[in-house]
Amino acid sequence: MRLLVTGATGYIGGRLVPRLLEAGHDVRVLARTPRKLDDVPWRDRVEVVQGDLTDADAVARAVDGMEAVYYLAHSMGTRGDFEETERRAARTMASAARAAGVRRFVYLGGLHPDGATSKHLRSRAEVGQVLLDSGVPTVALQAGVVIGSGSTSFEMIRHLTDVLPWMPAPRWVRNRIQPIAVRDVLYHLVRAIELPADVNRTFDIGGPDVLRYGQMLNAYAVEAGLPQRPISTLPVLTPELAAHWFNLVTPIPRALAKPIIESLQYECVQREHDIDAFIPHPDGGLTPYRTAVRLALQKTREGEVEMSWRNASMDGAPSDPLPSDPEWAGHVVDVDDRTRRTTASAEDVWRVIESIGGDNGWYSLPLAWALRGWMDRIAGGVGLSRGRRNPDRLETGDVLDWWRVEELDRGRYLRLRAEFKAPGRAWLELSVRPTEDGSEYHQRAIWFPQGLAGRLYWWSILPFHGIIFPGMVERITARAERGGGRQDLPHEAPLGTPHRETAASERSAAG
Repeated sequence: MRLLVTGATGYIGGRLVPRLLEAGHDVRVLARTPRKLDDVPWRDRVEVVQGDLTDADAVARAVDGMEAVYYLAHSMGTRGDFEETERRAARTMASAARAAGVRRFVYLGGLHPDGATSKHLRSRAEVGQVLLDSGVPTVALQAGVVIGSGSTSFEMIRHLTDVLPWMPAPRWVRNRIQPIAVRDVLYHLVRAIELPADVNRTFDIGGPDVLRYGQMLNAYAVEAGLPQRPISTLPVLTPELAAHWFNLVTPIPRALAKPIIESLQYECVQREHDIDAFIPHPDGGLTPYRTAVRLALQKTREGEVEMSWRNASMDGAPSDPLPSDPEWAGHVVDVDDRTRRTTASAEDVWRVIESIGGDNGWYSLPLAWALRGWMDRIAGGVGLSRGRRNPDRLETGDVLDWWRVEELDRGRYLRLRAEFKAPGRAWLELSVRPTEDGSEYHQRAIWFPQGLAGRLYWWSILPFHGIIFPGMVERITARAERGGGRQDLPHEAPLGTPHRETAASERSAAG
């Protein structure tokens, strides 16, 4: 089937497109800024029409020849009257689709109660009604809070729970909400175009759990390995004040947080389950909330520390990040990233990289490294007592002081995973690539903080990192320029790290 997807640069649309392609459909997307799609893995398999939903000419070009339209765009978080913008966009699309002979709209809105609601929920419902009244048969799915890494609602839960050991919250934390995993939303969207041609109505969709918002916060804490958070309700915390508070303690923009917070004042649960008569549950059933959270956190749990998702696979999990996701989406990651070009060959730089640690040292502030090692031993960690098995060669899985060799591409790339005691997880990446006049050395320290303690830990050691990591870059490349051989070591002893943590000798490693 020939399908148009609007909102393809957004959270749901960007994950829906590859699933429609996998189902064998021909897909066209309408995007205001097509460059946002440059790095998504499915870019070369779709046709892109540039334009805005309020531009009648662009919309007419986009719907020409299409059999069905997925309407997934919204204007929430934009300046001005987003209700009026969404209303005009929906009417423009409805008129163009009817004229082009489109046979089906599939729309995603939100669960909402009867009667007065927030501007966000009211606008979502109104857009759905415009499409239902368009003359083009419409399946308007109404979903609860969508749970997946990168969704606005989930990121609010993530950032609040990660940062705050105690949560002052409005009374709506006691409201009931029916969250749904992003994979289940996508499943229903893909299957929606199979409904009979005469179906023109709304359908509520939700996950198997009905929870209070406070329960959702603490269930996230459990899955993230954090203590459950005590929550105190504050009756005077208005949506306006709550939006300021969210903006202060999370990276989510206030303009985006405010309409969502206004929506959370209402209980949003399924009032009917009629969709089950048309679309059976996916294999294994609908995804429970805690399972959805676990899937959203999976990349972190697996130690996946890549900062770019340019090479994401077509069949990646829907909870995986995409390049088009907003910058504030995902787990907080602190990074110290440094690069230096050198006249040394890539081979000489690699010899220094692969021989780092143990007796050979870490090339910067040996006293600070030794002190951190002693602190780790006192805390019950491994400290710096393990050294390395071979002075010159590493293998995947090797112990290297308090590190473990997690990934090794000999001659090019080394990734070490820290095994010291700390409120978070750490990696150190060292790599080299040849250049025309020598090589380029790249060094990256990565820290996944756990809760507020993890963030405070990183901030507390930043002054030391400002000395340690530049020193490593300078001394590693300097040694490589002298040939990178171990015969240099006696001359470099002051720049290395003591070997053992005893009176006889002291080991050291990076932290």
